Amino acid sequence: MKQINVRVDDEVHAGIEARAAAAGMTVQAYAKQVLADEANDVRHRFLTAGAHFVDEFADAFAEEFASPNSGRGPADAA
Repeated sequence: MKQINVRVDDEVHAGIEARAAAAGMTVQAYAKQVLADEANDVRHRFLTAGAHFVDEFADAFAEEFASPNSGRGPADAA
């Protein structure tokens, strides 16, 4: 197993502490998870594909499945 040491300023550390606490994790466990997520190529491909889907189909999706209060979507056609 490899070790990475990173120095951050107090403001960044406070932000990491807050996010770790919100996730119910230690700072070390949270930082390890964030780094592992960033190194995960499959995750990045998934996020890229999701962004592409949104760019291509957001308008059609909203038209078909808009919320009932939006005045758009199949419920309004009935």
